[in-house]
Amino acid sequence: MEETKNRFSWAGILKSLNGTKDMTDGKPLKLILGFGLPLLFGLIFQQMYNMVDSIIVGKKLGVDALAAVGSTGSINFMILGFCIGVCNGFAIPVAQTFGAKDFSNLKKYITNGAMAAAAFAVVITVVVGMFTRQILIAMDTPEAILDQAYSYIFIIFMGIPAAFLYNLVSGILRSLGDSVTPVVFLVFSSVLNVILDLLLVSPLGVRGAGLATVISQAVSGMICLIYMTKKYQSLAIQREDWRFSGSHIVKLCSMGVPMGLQYSITAIGSVILQAAVNSMGEVIVASVTAGSRISMLACCPFDAMGSTMATFGGQNVGAGKLDRIDKGLKDCIKLGIAYAVIAFLFMVVLGKKVALLFLDSPSDEIITYIYYFVVANSAAYILLALVNIVRFMIQGLGFSTFAILAGVAEMFARAIAGFILVPHFGYLCVILANPLAWLFADCFLIPAYLHVIKKLRMQMNR
Repeated sequence: MEETKNRFSWAGILKSLNGTKDMTDGKPLKLILGFGLPLLFGLIFQQMYNMVDSIIVGKKLGVDALAAVGSTGSINFMILGFCIGVCNGFAIPVAQTFGAKDFSNLKKYITNGAMAAAAFAVVITVVVGMFTRQILIAMDTPEAILDQAYSYIFIIFMGIPAAFLYNLVSGILRSLGDSVTPVVFLVFSSVLNVILDLLLVSPLGVRGAGLATVISQAVSGMICLIYMTKKYQSLAIQREDWRFSGSHIVKLCSMGVPMGLQYSITAIGSVILQAAVNSMGEVIVASVTAGSRISMLACCPFDAMGSTMATFGGQNVGAGKLDRIDKGLKDCIKLGIAYAVIAFLFMVVLGKKVALLFLDSPSDEIITYIYYFVVANSAAYILLALVNIVRFMIQGLGFSTFAILAGVAEMFARAIAGFILVPHFGYLCVILANPLAWLFADCFLIPAYLHVIKKLRMQMNR
């Protein structure tokens, strides 16, 4: 009788959570597209306002300022990537309990995740803020741009609590199947960022670009939090749900920390590679900065597919539907391959025209460097599609530790490029470093997924 009562109670909750999406029933491809397209829209806006930072800085302040912002890209990815990974990991138990219709534990994961995220945010902000300049010096940042690089990235790091706020709330909403709401507020944040860039960059230099990014993300996170508390009152989070639960914290950290480390370990390879790039001078740094911005925008669909697979896998493993997991993975890989081919053709035909956006008076040399970078990376986008789709699926299934090992594979490949290949062969190996990293990761992830599915089938059979 009690079980029947709980089932009907959950049905009522699902009905009232009219912004969510249950991905345990229906055609996987249709669900993937319906969930992933809003995510893609949001990611494109996010990358566009990152590009706007670079475009405005490059056109208003010149090549040195663009190089200063670009020289911080890898360390930015290493620190903020850890924060984003932790938040995405915290969202996995929410997706699993949502798929299992375990409403009581779902609320406990949300509240304990919020407490853990706040603690992480404070500690990381203090520690990173103390050592920012030393890190930039260790990365061999050119003396001519060191002060500007420090001014920009220090402000970004002081905004780490804002990054935690937005990514935690949006991760929870996505785990409940709502991929639209975070996008709406991200679009708002992007527009606000552009406006602030235009207002602040000229008087404040690169500091203005940093402030614009932090302020816009903080505003977006606050609005998203207010929306969630008002919209999903049916979650009925009570005071007792805010009790500290060691078991829930352990589960959250077992998902979040490995995902965060995966980003950071991957970024260590990028830091090594960035140091090699920095030693090649401001022109190469500016070229790689612009090429990376273009490539990140082009890679948004792969990021959207990865986030979709994390939610799809989490909900379906919670519901015990392993056959749907295989079907969803195959459908998503087909989408990834199709887009990879289109993106490569686009870069070959229009890559030089896109590069012109970044500089007021670009030289033929810089445009050529940027073009080689985007074409070489896009030629390997099929490898990147597999990295994102398979890795995030494994994470959604609850095996976050494998993400660390995949990150180690990427780090190892970029370290080889940074320490050995770039010093001997120059820019050619700079543009081939990412494809090499994606290849190394795929060689680990594909067998890892087969192992994970086999293990889950054995567990469920028992």
